Amino acid sequence: MFWDNHMHSNFSGDSDATPIDMINSAKEKGLRGITFTDHLDLDYPAEYGFFDLDLEKYYPTHHQLAQKHSTENFTILTGIEVGLQPGIFDATANIVNKYPFDFVIGSTHLIDKLDPYFESSWENKSPSDFLKRYYECVLENITVFSDFDTLAHLDYAFRYAKDSSIKNNSYAPYKDIVDEILSHLVKKDKALEINTSGLRKGMTYPNPHKDIVKRYFQLGGRLITIGADAHKPEDIAADFDYLPDFLKDCGFNEFAVYKNRKPTLYPLG
Repeated sequence: MFWDNHMHSNFSGDSDATPIDMINSAKEKGLRGITFTDHLDLDYPAEYGFFDLDLEKYYPTHHQLAQKHSTENFTILTGIEVGLQPGIFDATANIVNKYPFDFVIGSTHLIDKLDPYFESSWENKSPSDFLKRYYECVLENITVFSDFDTLAHLDYAFRYAKDSSIKNNSYAPYKDIVDEILSHLVKKDKALEINTSGLRKGMTYPNPHKDIVKRYFQLGGRLITIGADAHKPEDIAADFDYLPDFLKDCGFNEFAVYKNRKPTLYPLG
């Protein structure tokens, strides 16, 4: 009876899925609830794609769907995934506070304007240096911008490393800066997202690595959110059967669902 708290519909530039198809898939899979979190990446490089969000339609559409399709046993919430990078923090904060979102995901998708999703971003770079710079960008972003509830896919950039020994080693070589990020989250009472799409990207663990999740717990973090980062109906709750043992081994017995920007805790089972 999990909730999937990170998913995208055709309001996001990288999804063709209709919201109702996502809702129906979640119901068929027996979820307790879902949160739509479509992309808003202000000032995202135009050569990579389109990540604006039609905000005038987005919130009203999902709110109406929630009213129509939520039941006693299935709840639909409306959130947003905001991309973080310098120069857009004020504009992002204005948007986040303009609408009554249930949940705000903070994500870093860019390393100094380069998205590691694209092979061209890695050209003529040391992978380890590039990935360290990714963590530096994350820390810089969350130090300046705090109007989010959970930090998404912390080791996102590692998904796209070609060398599996690098892809699946996202904590130990970068321990100092990752600990700074995690300590900041704990200090600010922010959640850490467990994003199962890492498993679909050829990683040994979800994003972030198990060692990072354990370290977050060791540092006092107790708020985790879970999401499959689905962009199509069949990926909703993908690999969620992996999560109970994984999370309990990291120290967690509960996960958080944000409603009206406040966490409610649910048992892992």
